[in-house]
Amino acid sequence: MLDAIKKRRSIRKYQKKEVEPEKLEEILKAAMYSPSAMHRRPWEFIVVKNQELKDKLAKATPWCGFVKDASIILIIAASESPFWVEDCSIAAEAVYLEATNQGLGTCFCQIFESKTLLMKSGEDYARELIKAPKNIRILCLMPLGYPDEEKAEHSEKEFEKNKIHYEKY
Repeated sequence: MLDAIKKRRSIRKYQKKEVEPEKLEEILKAAMYSPSAMHRRPWEFIVVKNQELKDKLAKATPWCGFVKDASIILIIAASESPFWVEDCSIAAEAVYLEATNQGLGTCFCQIFESKTLLMKSGEDYARELIKAPKNIRILCLMPLGYPDEEKAEHSEKEFEKNKIHYEKY
């Protein structure tokens, strides 16, 4: 498991190569198997392959323009509930790890509490594009594709023991 965690990097450049359906299914399974508060499993996963829609979603925030170049954009959303942000965040980490395991790249592009260039809610903008009802909250976009950039895996230097604290009685 630590190997996958160390190899996991945020990828923002993608090859012009389609993600195979089997790999997408494994990623979606990983997300679905994530823990959730009180096992409510509030999440919804919207798979976007349409280029026109990907181009529009890329305008949801000033920092997610690169998502349009991925084979797929996975939207992680949820029925509004007390812990939907936490539940979807855990699912997003599972997407990160399984994408890495499948030889794919992804990046967490926050939509929740973000703004478009025109200062409109990024979440409202994305919700309108996918025609989701108001009770569906959108946490993030996660582009999925074959990386077109190489990044070194995380190193032992990033393990900072001074950030670990043990209780003292």
